[in-house]
Amino acid sequence: MTRTQGNNEALKTGAVTPRGFRFEFEEVPVLVQAFRRMVRGLEFDVSEMALTTYLVAKAHGARFTAVPVFLVRGFHHGAIHHDPASDIRTPKALEGRRVGVSRGYTVTTGVWARAVLQEEYGVDLDKVTWVLSGDEHVASYRPPANVVSMKPGGCLEDMVLAGELAAVIGPKPASPALAPLIPDAEEAGFTALRERSLYPVNHLIVIRDALLEEQPELGALVFDAFARAKQLYVDRLRYGAIDAPTATDRMYRRVLETTGADPLPYGAEPNRAVLEQLMRHAVDQRIIDRPVPLERLFAESTLGMVA
Repeated sequence: MTRTQGNNEALKTGAVTPRGFRFEFEEVPVLVQAFRRMVRGLEFDVSEMALTTYLVAKAHGARFTAVPVFLVRGFHHGAIHHDPASDIRTPKALEGRRVGVSRGYTVTTGVWARAVLQEEYGVDLDKVTWVLSGDEHVASYRPPANVVSMKPGGCLEDMVLAGELAAVIGPKPASPALAPLIPDAEEAGFTALRERSLYPVNHLIVIRDALLEEQPELGALVFDAFARAKQLYVDRLRYGAIDAPTATDRMYRRVLETTGADPLPYGAEPNRAVLEQLMRHAVDQRIIDRPVPLERLFAESTLGMVA
């Protein structure tokens, strides 16, 4: 299970075929529901997965293991929205207030957005009460004491507009009355890329452990298939060969132009710094107890692979 996007499209169309096996794709309209089905029921042999969900699931004994194929990356400065008519003018003003979080506390976008608040704006995350609109994919996870659930039937956006919440972290709001709390969020993201090499990872690929035990080489074969599909996409980005580029395509193209490098590097080692950074934030935010060595995160056959 993986959502169709530029870097895996060639696998869906058949322009790239795996070596030694074949994929049977299942399209799940709401991607996060597929994550939950995999975490709670191991419903897929191979699945796209949110990075922090994977870390939490592994910590709670999930029987799947990742390959270092990072399908989705992006910046999260624009994920924090507030009501410009309220008294909230700066991120620091969130301290002592209640802030909504779309879905669960462990959602990867939430982790990265809180990290931005902490590292770039000095927000003490422990002084914020985080209000969730849903539960966690990993049912056995227990959040810290300053994380609560909203009342049944509530709406985070309405709560912001009513002054019950200072802001909300999540997708672009439906209400035009809400605006990003961080001005020029896209530029802030690229400034962080240039100055701090901050280039967050959101999603990767996981494989059921039972399959990896039967076929230890499967991790490397899955990595290879996704890597070949990704290279076709990056080549199209590099040469401006995408006819109707999406916002995501334009973002990756700008990353390529800014860094001069592949905007979607695969492999554990090229991504060590960002993965260790995410794990540090996850520990700081009391999502996992301790960082996990990369050698334990990824299928053994993929540890030396780069694409």
